[in-house]
Amino acid sequence: MTWATRFRVREYVRGSLWIVPLLGAVLGGLVGSGVFHVERAVDVPSYWEYSPSTASTVLAALVGALAALTGFVITVTVLVVQMAIGTFSARYMRLWYRDRLLKATLAVLVGTLTLSLELLRRVEEDFVPNLGVTLAGLLVVVGLILFLLFLDRFIHRLRPVAVAQLMARAGRESFAESIRAAAAEGIRLEQAELHAEPTLVVRSDRAGSIQAVDTDGLVRWARAHGSELVLPHAIGDFVPEGAVLIQVFGAPADGDAVESDLCGMVALGDERTIEQDPAFAIRILVDIAIRALSPAVNDPTTAVQVLDYLGELLQRIGTTDLSAGSTQEAGRVVPGVALRMRRWDDFLALAVTEIREYGATSIQVVRRLRATLEELDDTVLPANRAAVEDELRRLDATVAEHWGSSVDLDRASAAGKQGIGGPAAQERSAGR
Repeated sequence: MTWATRFRVREYVRGSLWIVPLLGAVLGGLVGSGVFHVERAVDVPSYWEYSPSTASTVLAALVGALAALTGFVITVTVLVVQMAIGTFSARYMRLWYRDRLLKATLAVLVGTLTLSLELLRRVEEDFVPNLGVTLAGLLVVVGLILFLLFLDRFIHRLRPVAVAQLMARAGRESFAESIRAAAAEGIRLEQAELHAEPTLVVRSDRAGSIQAVDTDGLVRWARAHGSELVLPHAIGDFVPEGAVLIQVFGAPADGDAVESDLCGMVALGDERTIEQDPAFAIRILVDIAIRALSPAVNDPTTAVQVLDYLGELLQRIGTTDLSAGSTQEAGRVVPGVALRMRRWDDFLALAVTEIREYGATSIQVVRRLRATLEELDDTVLPANRAAVEDELRRLDATVAEHWGSSVDLDRASAAGKQGIGGPAAQERSAGR
């Protein structure tokens, strides 16, 4: 099994809502069978014994209650999905349906259901699985507690600020992973002109978005073959079937095995993932903000809350040197991998352009956007400040266009950490 296949399988398992509950159902049946054999070998105290009729009644009631509660959890899940898609972004669901608490709740409920069914069929006139009945009752209590935690968790996660916080955290983790991969030995972020045709061109065998790349595996392959591997597409790019996936310089151009090995180190899927693509987390945050700014919703406060966490994520990116990476002499093949990665300008433009465009008519949004950019201008690396200054100039032009003849020009031109309503503070002049 190739690395790409393992990655896709892992992604499917993490996103599946049926695998963990199915395992819970199987485990519940096995535990019920095991309890039966334990009961045959041990004696329980008299105060722990049930009559056959009582045990049958309790277990039958548990089966009905657990079936109803499981259905209710699924109903709540569907409602949450509908509300989240309508309020935020369908792409946010990629994080939501991976939640472990949801899967654990379903697994305990379904597992207790199969346990109760297994015990119910074991009840006889001369034998009652007393330990099993007690265990089933305890698991019902555990299931109810998990359900309450699940309900509380997802009600709170319907708040825009909670969604923004989750996406920003995912973006930070993904960015840290991408920096780790880029800093590895044998990885180059800038590719010198090789002045030669590639020895081998590896093309995609299917259409899809580049979800992840096995950089360690590619480096090992390049060194073993004395080759330079060039990936012309960034993670997150959509490539059609037959598109160039990897260019190989200096490797023998023989056999399909080489092409198959290299294809197996680039995972393609139906949609982008956040694992190695921090820009996708920014994309989702921006989608949430601009949806809130649509005339049908008209909720600029949500956009301001998203900007809070966008600013924090951008600050993490802007204070990291993204120009790291070895270089090479032009025309010379050096074993290793050349990756195409986003720079600070790319992240910043992605984060602010559409919010500035769709929030131009909201004083609250342009004030918070200015405060975010001014804060970045003070904190990012000196080499990154030119891009921030450019975005501030673009914001000035946008404000002048939409508010130039308005009595509120002074307010739209000022910075505000809370948009509108924050305490007055000394602010830098908006004129540039």
